[in-house]
Amino acid sequence: MQENKLYVGGVPYTSTKEDLRKHFEAAGEVKDAVIIMDKMTNRSKGFGFVEMTNPEDAEKAISMFHGKEFMGRELTVNLARPMEAREERPRRHF
Repeated sequence: MQENKLYVGGVPYTSTKEDLRKHFEAAGEVKDAVIIMDKMTNRSKGFGFVEMTNPEDAEKAISMFHGKEFMGRELTVNLARPMEAREERPRRHF
């Protein structure tokens, strides 16, 4: 498990990954920032991930931003968990 990758929920639908990066740079150096997009609509799903350069900056970001307002919405910030394996579903043919 990476101790410097953060899950960020409550991301405003209008924000960009650059907005997210700039916001989290207040806690330290940001290695990467991603907002998860819906494949069908190409719109934000309202959450993303921020990878800090070290675990200390990640902890600082959690304490600075969890439960705080960002562009009109309250953020949920915690360490990202590995994606759980999903069971294989049969492909649908149209």
